[in-house]
Amino acid sequence: MARNKTSKAWMQEHVTDHYVKRAQAEGMRSRAAYKLEQLAERDRLLRPGMVVVDLGAAPGGWSQVASRALGGQGRVIAVDLLEMVPLNGVSFIQGDFADDEILVAVEQILGVGSADLVLSDMAPNITGVAVVDQARSIGLAELALDFAVNHLNVNGNFLVKVFQGAGFEALVATIKLQFKQVLIRKPDASRSRSNEVYIVAKGLRSGRY
Repeated sequence: MARNKTSKAWMQEHVTDHYVKRAQAEGMRSRAAYKLEQLAERDRLLRPGMVVVDLGAAPGGWSQVASRALGGQGRVIAVDLLEMVPLNGVSFIQGDFADDEILVAVEQILGVGSADLVLSDMAPNITGVAVVDQARSIGLAELALDFAVNHLNVNGNFLVKVFQGAGFEALVATIKLQFKQVLIRKPDASRSRSNEVYIVAKGLRSGRY
């Protein structure tokens, strides 16, 4: 009974949510699109001509925002375990980017160059066990960081979602070793009750860890 009440409350919040309504009206694939839009505007993350890799891209809201910002100049490479309906200007690879086969496919699309920006809005499947969910969230962020460090241009940028809790401070400390500037952001489009935040890491250093 409690679970049904929770589900109904979530659905009620969802259908009345300002950003959900805006996404539907503007043809965006998710309300999360506005999180990237706000973060990118504040920290000047997107510009024409960039090569952007979007990890955990489905259903495609972030790839939509990135593609529009690039204005046909540059490339967006999207990766997700789930299927994603094609988007103009976006190359999509379905699979786990941690798998060697998928990683090779991404690298083939990147070609001789590297990415200018790596995005990750990945979140774990929620079990309801806080310790497990937090550990999985940090684990996904660490995977995204490893990818970014090894596939960004020097001075490239990295944006990753993570939940505050155990392991968060250690993750931030690790990111600070690799990037010149690290900022913690919570865009207006994030629900206030959520403990999600976004780490904006700018200027990849030349070294690898």
